[in-house]
Amino acid sequence: QARRDAERSGKKVPAFGGFGSAGMSSVSSSSVITDTIVEPEKPKITPTPVRSSGPSRALKLGAKGKEVDNFVDQLKSEGETIIPSTGKRGSDVSKVLAPPVNVESVHLRVEEKISLTCGRDGGLQNMEILGMVTLRVTDEKNGRIRLIVSNTDNKGLQLQTHPNVDKKFFTAESVIGLKNPEKSFPLNNDVGVLKWRLQTTDETLIPLTINCWPSESATGCDVNIEYELQKDSLELNDVVISIPIPSGVGAPVIGDLDGEYKHDSRRNILEWCLPVIDANNKTGSLEFSIAGQPHDFFPVNVSFVSKRNFCDIEVTKVTHVDGDSSVKFSTETSFVVDKYVIE
Repeated sequence: QARRDAERSGKKVPAFGGFGSAGMSSVSSSSVITDTIVEPEKPKITPTPVRSSGPSRALKLGAKGKEVDNFVDQLKSEGETIIPSTGKRGSDVSKVLAPPVNVESVHLRVEEKISLTCGRDGGLQNMEILGMVTLRVTDEKNGRIRLIVSNTDNKGLQLQTHPNVDKKFFTAESVIGLKNPEKSFPLNNDVGVLKWRLQTTDETLIPLTINCWPSESATGCDVNIEYELQKDSLELNDVVISIPIPSGVGAPVIGDLDGEYKHDSRRNILEWCLPVIDANNKTGSLEFSIAGQPHDFFPVNVSFVSKRNFCDIEVTKVTHVDGDSSVKFSTETSFVVDKYVIE
């Protein structure tokens, strides 16, 4: 009303206080007022790191001192094996790493790999041994050489020499030499000069027999498992016999035990661990009880390594082509598992 009276008399329109410090401007009574609401621009906020009240478990890049020590201690508490990194082969590292092979300028690697499948009743379904002799020469004066091989194996091996090796000479004399005796073996190269294969279903040739015998009980199953080394000349190291166990039934109750065991609850596996099996430790057994059915405990898997080969083949001597004088050589032997399953 005051606005209208002022407009009629030509007086100045009085200002009315608005929100904040700015007043409202004068408008005509016939004007249509349209309100446009503009959202104020949100201020840009730079996020600040939220600091946890507890200690950080992350290992920071470049962290030193106590943070690294705490992290290492945490890994050790979780069962991890920590090998200190010294940047060189120091005394701490040498305790956990195998000593290097004393390699001569003529070096031989004799490698064998086994693949075996047995039935749970003990029948051998298939067994295959693949072997190879690899030669490496690092001194050119020892390039023209011959390898004298001792083969006393009677298991029915199939032998094959490299195409550049004199096959007739090998068949007649068990000597590995080049077809052209004037030539030298390649320098600083691994050359497979002899390989063999044994495939059999003869149960007497199984290197390590495994007998797993689950029997039902009032609370589930009692499992008896035993091993026996069939060949006294073998020495098997780091043997692990892995038995599957049912999930969600808790840990097995261990009875009689030779060696050690480890229950891996994440993989539902009971690992029976034996550092060495040889002529002095030919047999052993493990007993445990757990809820389940007899078929739950198969397939059983076996792994091992050995520094003695399975087949009776070895290089006994190395000689020069000219003069037949002996050449000093080194040999590295390994017998490992590719597959070893009791189904």
